[in-house]
Amino acid sequence: MRAWIKKSIETINADHQRSADTHLIKFDLPCFDDISLYLKDESTHPTGSLKHRLARSLFLYALCNGKIKPDTTVVEASSGSTAVSEAYFARLIGVPFVAVMPRSTSPQKIAQIERFGGHCHYVDNATEMHAAATKLADSNNGHFMDQFTYAERATDWRGNNNIAESMFRQMANEVHPIPYAMVMSAGTGGTSATIGRYIRYLGYDTKLVVVDPENSAFYPSYMAQDANVVTGISSRIEGIGRPQVEASFMPDVIDEMIQVPDPASIATMRWFEQMTGRKVGPSTGTNLWGALQVAREMRSQNISGSIVTLLCDSGDRYLQTYHNPEWVKEHLGDPRGYMEELETLVGSC
Repeated sequence: MRAWIKKSIETINADHQRSADTHLIKFDLPCFDDISLYLKDESTHPTGSLKHRLARSLFLYALCNGKIKPDTTVVEASSGSTAVSEAYFARLIGVPFVAVMPRSTSPQKIAQIERFGGHCHYVDNATEMHAAATKLADSNNGHFMDQFTYAERATDWRGNNNIAESMFRQMANEVHPIPYAMVMSAGTGGTSATIGRYIRYLGYDTKLVVVDPENSAFYPSYMAQDANVVTGISSRIEGIGRPQVEASFMPDVIDEMIQVPDPASIATMRWFEQMTGRKVGPSTGTNLWGALQVAREMRSQNISGSIVTLLCDSGDRYLQTYHNPEWVKEHLGDPRGYMEELETLVGSC
């Protein structure tokens, strides 16, 4: 058994060594003199999203804790991207994988999970995922990976090439190397916890701003300082926002939260495509909307500096949903008002 665990860890580490770090893209903002915006492009991971880092950490954490054996079925509750990445690592070490997800998950993500050898188990609502995953793991002699509990502890927040260390290292030669703010959305809360802890560990003055979609419990919980807030409603922005506060969400390392209207996320996603020619996912739209609000505040106060946010995944996963105008109109409303607001914001020189 120890030999198999050792080989599995070596296999995962070897895969990591074959992967280059993701790019930090400088995004020029018209009308924002001496304010620089950067996006960490996590879409270039082998599984196409930010969740590749989390999945690797979760597998190493579970292996080192003796939770995964050669015959263990790994189960995860995920709306898509984490499941895609975990399916990849499960195949890498040769164990079965089952993703518990809402029926509304994009077909492209489902296809990717199955392409990596994973299986999908559907529930009607995101609030049912945890219980279904627990039951499925128990009945199959499996291990429930439980990203929402373990994300904040599976990653070494002090360094070891985590995403925070990577971003600060890549910023070293920029005009404003220590960002004024880092802006990101919360799914598990693990990434924001890692970045917030790393900022404090190294004594940086960088603000951590967490953006949250409608229906999510994170924002009202943070504002009320109440970890028991429950909305009971699924987020409409796939991959981020939760109906209850998860164990990995660490509000004490967050400096500010912004609630982003769902149509604003879609508008910003489309606006980014117009500006760059690249399709991105809706959570990137959420991140970028928040970053632009920070930039607006900096400009109004004559503050110079840099802002770093995340490009979470490619828009190719959402062609039938968030990049489909008819689907957006039916499920999220009309984003045109927010498009006009964006055009005014970046055109007000």
